[in-house]
Amino acid sequence: MAEYTQAETGGTLQRPEGLRGIAADLSSDQRAFKNVSWGKAMMWIFLLSDTFVFGCFLLAYMTARMSTPVEWPNPSQVFALHIGGHELPLILIAIMTFVLISSSGTMAMAVNFGYRRERGRTAALMLLTAVLGATFVGMQAFEWTKLISEGVRPWENPWGAAQFGSSFFMITGFHGTHVTFGVIFLLIVARKVWRGDFDTERRGFFTSRKGDYEIVEIMGLYWHFVDLVWVFIFAFFYLW
Repeated sequence: MAEYTQAETGGTLQRPEGLRGIAADLSSDQRAFKNVSWGKAMMWIFLLSDTFVFGCFLLAYMTARMSTPVEWPNPSQVFALHIGGHELPLILIAIMTFVLISSSGTMAMAVNFGYRRERGRTAALMLLTAVLGATFVGMQAFEWTKLISEGVRPWENPWGAAQFGSSFFMITGFHGTHVTFGVIFLLIVARKVWRGDFDTERRGFFTSRKGDYEIVEIMGLYWHFVDLVWVFIFAFFYLW
């Protein structure tokens, strides 16, 4: 079996060349992510799998829209709000997008202050991020209520193609669920930061392992992913 050889100087292990080096890698029982913690690596793997799910949803939506012989509803008309006697197209969606993108900025600042171990600012910014996320979910609930009251169902709608309702509720509902869970975990982590659990090495919430401020960055990876997915939903569903 190929093995790593000891260097003559420095005492470091050197990787054999060619096929022996490949065999040495496979037989050495090394971690795939050598310089990345397991928590961060698992989050990246989860986000990769979630990317495939959202990608399949958007592909299914585009296929349904391009294949239906019935006219697809006009988003500017469907998602318009009547304010002050005027019809404002996509105004609610624009506000929702602004709120969610802003929350990505506050989350990035929370990660920055987390690695500086400024727990007060970190917790405050995480709470602000959670508030912005909850605001987004609240506006999405208002959007759902409005469309349901106007007759939109997963199997029909008053403006055209029946696939519109199923696509809308499936895609926005799945994304809204992600945001909701993100808000819950933001509150949990913010509470732990505020109490100083990561400074005193207090035991974790769901596990007996001790946590550190890296969990703030891991939470940030999830939140930025949710924001990025919304950009694609906004572009393909509301602007197309």
